[in-house]
Amino acid sequence: MGQDQGKYDFYIGLTLAISSSIFIGGSFILKKKGLLRLAKKGSMRAGQGGHAYLKEWLWWAGLVSMGVGEAANFAAYAFAPATLVTPLGALSVLVSAILSSYFLTERLNLHGKIGCLLSVLGSTVMVIHAPQEEEVEHLEEMSSKLLDPGFLVFATLVVIVALILIFIVGPRHGQTNILVYITICSVIGALSVSCVKGLGITIKGLFAGEHVFRHPLSWILIVSLITCVSTQINYLNKALDIFNTSLVTPIYYVFFTTSVLSCSAILFKEWQHMGTDDIIGTFSGFLTIIVGIFLLHAFKDVSLTLANLHVSVRKDEGVVANGVASHSTYEMFEDEITNQTQDGGFDLHSDNVSRRNGTVAVL
Repeated sequence: MGQDQGKYDFYIGLTLAISSSIFIGGSFILKKKGLLRLAKKGSMRAGQGGHAYLKEWLWWAGLVSMGVGEAANFAAYAFAPATLVTPLGALSVLVSAILSSYFLTERLNLHGKIGCLLSVLGSTVMVIHAPQEEEVEHLEEMSSKLLDPGFLVFATLVVIVALILIFIVGPRHGQTNILVYITICSVIGALSVSCVKGLGITIKGLFAGEHVFRHPLSWILIVSLITCVSTQINYLNKALDIFNTSLVTPIYYVFFTTSVLSCSAILFKEWQHMGTDDIIGTFSGFLTIIVGIFLLHAFKDVSLTLANLHVSVRKDEGVVANGVASHSTYEMFEDEITNQTQDGGFDLHSDNVSRRNGTVAVL
């Protein structure tokens, strides 16, 4: 019976995690559509200090969608292991990218499509090989886990590292090194997820009729969660304000997910009863998602589609019978670029060339 209940909870958590990604990914599109509608009307934009978006129903729909998604994500931690829920958060990026290509006319290039496919495949592999965490039904059990020597050492190290980064490293290198603020968010995020797991148990107990708020751990978890989330939001906003979003997002995802997986493995012993094949499958799925997110963000400004792919891999006219070109594409391309005309343009055998982000692409 307990095993059946565990599977039932697992599928509830999985459903909540996927629906959370759909709602959160869709919320960005709704908000963006609302802001674009305001821009067409000539209203003062939010970036200029305007608040006309408060009268736009699409923006409010996006805000509600975001709230529903975050609530679903919060609830997912109460049913499924954090090792599964946290990596699936990458699906919100995928949903946002796909919807933006349809509703915001933003082109999803070949790298992005491959990245989306890899994210889906990686998520599927992680679901198949997801670990089963130890059953924690009551706050007393959660208290004993939080007081486990292994977790106490881990939490102490996290707090020490965070304080050193905030008060010593941050003021000196935070403005120039992208890893400083992201690391602060990530290590603190591991503790915030632990607090969310504890509060999930609290909420389940509340619905079961238990007097959970008489337990001091409930209030400790609430205060700790507010502190951790506030710190995360503060330093993530700093990172986004200073550095390129296409760099911050994938790096933060990797650091944050790695921290959560480490914390969850120590606190809930999720890896203790896993076979070698499941361990390899989980890590393979995680790495596949990382590669997918990287492709989706790092090359989003590169104009590469299936239509112009054959132009990007042009071959020399002289091709031997076995299909190997006599000259490499790069040698030919370099020779073409050196043939500059007197007016400063390029003589590429009547092909047009555009420079974008420091790269040369044949149109």
